[in-house]
Amino acid sequence: MLKKVLFAFYRFYFKQKKDFFMKRFLILSFVIAVAVYGGTPFRQGVNLTNWFQAQSAHQIQFNKFDRQDLENIKKLGCDVIRLPINLHDMTTGAPNYTIDPLLFSFLDQVVDWAEDLNLYLILDNHSFDPSVSTAPNIGDILIPVWQQMASHFKNRSDHVLYEILNEPHGIADDSWNNIQQQVVAAIRAIDSVHIIVIGPAGWNSYQNLQYMPVYSDSNLIYTFHFYEPFLFTHQGASWTSPPMTSLAGVPFPYVDSRMPDCPPDLKGTWIEGALNDYQNKGTVGYVRSQLDIAIRFAQERNVPIFCGELGVYMRNSNPTDRVIWYQIVNDYLKQYDVPFTTWDYTGGFGLFEKGSNALFDYDLNVPLLKALGLNVPPQKEYVMRPDSIEFNLYSDAFGRHINAINNNWQGNLDYYDSSNPHNGQFCLYWSDAAQYASIGFDFVPDKDLSVLKDKGFVLDFWVKAQGKAASFDVRFVDTKTKDPDDHPWRMKATINASSLHWDGTWQNIRIKLSDFIEGGSWDNGWFNPHGKFDWQAIDRFEIVNEYGDMSGTNLWFDDMQITTPYVIGIDQKSTDIIKTFELVNCYPNPFNGAIQIEYSIPRSANVQAALFDVTGRKIRVLQNKKLSAGLHRLKWNGRNAHGQIMPSGMYLLRLRSGGKTLTRKLLFIR
Repeated sequence: MLKKVLFAFYRFYFKQKKDFFMKRFLILSFVIAVAVYGGTPFRQGVNLTNWFQAQSAHQIQFNKFDRQDLENIKKLGCDVIRLPINLHDMTTGAPNYTIDPLLFSFLDQVVDWAEDLNLYLILDNHSFDPSVSTAPNIGDILIPVWQQMASHFKNRSDHVLYEILNEPHGIADDSWNNIQQQVVAAIRAIDSVHIIVIGPAGWNSYQNLQYMPVYSDSNLIYTFHFYEPFLFTHQGASWTSPPMTSLAGVPFPYVDSRMPDCPPDLKGTWIEGALNDYQNKGTVGYVRSQLDIAIRFAQERNVPIFCGELGVYMRNSNPTDRVIWYQIVNDYLKQYDVPFTTWDYTGGFGLFEKGSNALFDYDLNVPLLKALGLNVPPQKEYVMRPDSIEFNLYSDAFGRHINAINNNWQGNLDYYDSSNPHNGQFCLYWSDAAQYASIGFDFVPDKDLSVLKDKGFVLDFWVKAQGKAASFDVRFVDTKTKDPDDHPWRMKATINASSLHWDGTWQNIRIKLSDFIEGGSWDNGWFNPHGKFDWQAIDRFEIVNEYGDMSGTNLWFDDMQITTPYVIGIDQKSTDIIKTFELVNCYPNPFNGAIQIEYSIPRSANVQAALFDVTGRKIRVLQNKKLSAGLHRLKWNGRNAHGQIMPSGMYLLRLRSGGKTLTRKLLFIR
């Protein structure tokens, strides 16, 4: 009861007081109270995986999740998110390991959402390769990256926590514990307030908690991971050693009549022995006895513990057995007041139905939510309907409900090139692509573009080309059905040297969907076109190098969308009808995501587009450069020049060109 009062006291005063030092004092008092009275400030949540687990900050697909997803997670009854980050890959490397500022800009937005929603956010350093042992000199990386993280986030609220490293393994306990102590000290030299999550070696195993020293810092949470019995929770996994992809049907709890035979490829491995011993480890009693090891550690040390990962891979596990496992683990951890975050949210261990699109209103695994004691939102049956309006593929980032699925075996691919975008902050940059490499835009869920195709809608994008001239395709790929004669068929259009000027200038490409031609299918072998492409079931859009080595070729793409055949009634092929500098449209207005601004200029000229608040203060210059005659588009995402989201309200757009000024009021609603 006292702990709840302390939390309520803290939250009230933190929101009310404006004085910085008072806030710092209250935060410090708060964390001391948590340390004295035990426990953690959160109870239950999820790992938000495959978001910041990218090869670099410039390959993070930021729009994969947004504030609405965090709101949905909170609606389930969660109060914490563990955010895995490939932190070491987000740096310049040795010797300084300078973190890419782009990462901080993305993380700042996530922290803003979490704080607004009163969700705790664990920044988990998930720089982790299960096949590579943790290096004995890992401190050379950990210390500088965490010094930078602490410097950046030290003034944020208590909702931000630092987790030093996910699952160190292949390193001696003593060595890891000493390194972890050095990292804690490095953080504390900068940030004495925020909670630090620390864990043992041996893959954060609960068995290795006993080898951790008694750290002098009292503002720590000790973490462990739980996947017992491993044979059950990881059947079907490809990343284990040896891979368990062929293992299926292992029950929980153990039932002799349901036990599968050992697959031939796993005979003679530890898995065969584990199957023979499963009658001892595939029981409720065994699961509880292993959790007891972590619980006793917390009781004997009088320290808070937290299960950062737990779960059952859904690929080859029985759905009912999977729910039983979660029910048992959930009930036992809550009985002993041990908080946890399940692995994961939308992935193979997630909270959605197997094989679904992971749509919150349609695909949640209701029995699993109940087993975890979470809220169960009403679920509806998903019915795919034809798209009827234009939609965005890329503008500063991939469009919402589009997943990047890139096969870029060689060369460079940057989702956020800021050197000279056609519009906004970023554009896509692609260079030195190997043959058959592609940039993929996977639609989730699949799309029905048949109506848009019949109405004359177009693929509209801007492209800039430099270096060695080459050809590439843009194409749509339909879904593959269960029909053995069906394949993922293609409709394509080829862009070549005759379509583009290879002079480094931005050029507009518009191709009617009805003008795409059939391109056959590759499906473990080549299949010629058979007129079977289905515009009602589109799986993805691709930009692909079909024609050979593109080394020395540089391409930039921006403002990619499926849009109306004409822009506000003006045929772009007839630019001679554009007689004036005109602000054609701003839509949608009001807006709460991004607003598209369309204008025309009758001749080549410099155009400046700037935004002002109601006091007349300039908040951002959207564009200031020379453009060719014709129709042009801009987008504003509600952010200022520093990338910070603006408050709801009225803003003024001002366009200037050739001595003429155009203005329009824009209403932004967060």
